[in-house]
Amino acid sequence: MNKELIIRSNSSAVDFALLKDGKLIELNQEIEDNKFSVGDIFVGKIRKSVPGLNAAFVNVGYEKDGFLHYHDLGPKLPSLVKYIKQVSTGKNKDYLLKQFRYENEINKDGNIGDILSTKQTVLVQIVKEPISTKGPRLSSEISLAGRYMVLMPFSDRVSISQKIEDKAEKSRLKKLVQSIKPKGFGLIIRTVAEGQKVASLDADIQQLLTRWKNLSSKLKQIDKFPTKVLSEINRSSSILRDIFDNSFTGIYVDDAEIQNEIRDYLETIAPEKKSVVKLYENHLPIFEKFGIERQIKTSFGKTVSMQKGAYLVIEHTEALHVIDVNSGNRSNRSKNQEETAMEVNLIAASEIARQLRLRDMGGIIVVDFIDLNTNNNRKKLFDHLINEMSEDRTKHKILPPSRFGLIQITRQRVRPEMSIKTKEPTPSINDEVEAPIVLIDKINTELSKIAKNKSNAKEKIFLHAHPFVTAFILSGNPSLRLKWYFEYKKWIRIVPRHAYRYLEFRFLNKDRKRLRN
Repeated sequence: MNKELIIRSNSSAVDFALLKDGKLIELNQEIEDNKFSVGDIFVGKIRKSVPGLNAAFVNVGYEKDGFLHYHDLGPKLPSLVKYIKQVSTGKNKDYLLKQFRYENEINKDGNIGDILSTKQTVLVQIVKEPISTKGPRLSSEISLAGRYMVLMPFSDRVSISQKIEDKAEKSRLKKLVQSIKPKGFGLIIRTVAEGQKVASLDADIQQLLTRWKNLSSKLKQIDKFPTKVLSEINRSSSILRDIFDNSFTGIYVDDAEIQNEIRDYLETIAPEKKSVVKLYENHLPIFEKFGIERQIKTSFGKTVSMQKGAYLVIEHTEALHVIDVNSGNRSNRSKNQEETAMEVNLIAASEIARQLRLRDMGGIIVVDFIDLNTNNNRKKLFDHLINEMSEDRTKHKILPPSRFGLIQITRQRVRPEMSIKTKEPTPSINDEVEAPIVLIDKINTELSKIAKNKSNAKEKIFLHAHPFVTAFILSGNPSLRLKWYFEYKKWIRIVPRHAYRYLEFRFLNKDRKRLRN
């Protein structure tokens, strides 16, 4: 299995595409001005508490107040409040918790109005980004995630990822971590810690303690509320932190600055793998080169095609997502109906696991598989789906098939769902005019002006257009491109762009900057 991370940079966002054996399995985006990411920590101010919800609305600077439920306060909230007061007044200067005396924990079934008051300041962390009309979901149970560990202040607990199944390895890791755990801090041992030595684990803990000290040092400098006191590491580093392993064969970036960031981060977590980071400098856009644009177009529609003629229909509603599995033209190709249904269902389970990660679908997902007659086949399908979902880092739960053959999945939603429109306006002016015919006059006119512009005399000219349009330009003998060569004495490079609409085109130079006509 080979994994590749493809990173595309543009002026307002950075896109991350994770490929597994060339197939797109995850698509993420870091928006440049996103100030409310999962993991960010703020000092906010209580706007009001709502006893009926046993929750408070907190001003963290977003247009909608953040939502803080009583159960997200954490039992150690009084200790956190005491610590913030000590730091802000200068009584605690080393920011460690060796000598810190804990306060009594809050009642598990208490009322938020007895704990927090209007206009009170509180340290909160974003656990779910703003989605739709809702503000961010908040927690006062602060945690800092590293490569191998998650650091939890005001706790003494050491726990370990359930995905580490080897009991001997679990015992080894727990003993190691308990021997190096700083007093006053709890730790969660992450899955990627499996097989790591004490030096690597300790280095990760020290890095997290440094982040905690940086957070604490900002608390005494605050002069306005609300304010951010700690940002989650940039998206490229956080993705690598969570998914990077020895199966990565390449990380391709089209921006030198991001390349340096990633190389610096890999220096700290896996210095022997720095060589997999490569700067992409080809004229063809990076997502086109690796076939990502084409995969996006075929993966984000309402209908998703699969192997052997089968397909999925994916519907989204406010309350849940519904996925219907269809056998397509496989119906008459197998020996019996049960065999056909089982074959299609297994293919569909693999594709559904991919779609959930790719679209980052959250909430309730109901899957209507093709009916199976035997309990053995139902169990086989259920086990296969669980196995396919095992690589999904997002918390999820899968229920066994119901009496109606439906499988229900709940998947945690912490960011807005990745939604890409795949439908485009019709390329023709009316039903009898094809897109290339409509477009050629415009292309000819613009090319004529560009080619005759003296400032473009030494420039190489690249025409970027939809694949249907480029195919039209290259067809025939002589082709339209050859006619251009005879007329302008310039060889126009043709670049098919799956991301373009039918009627969209651009003339660019070798640096991918638009040419002026």
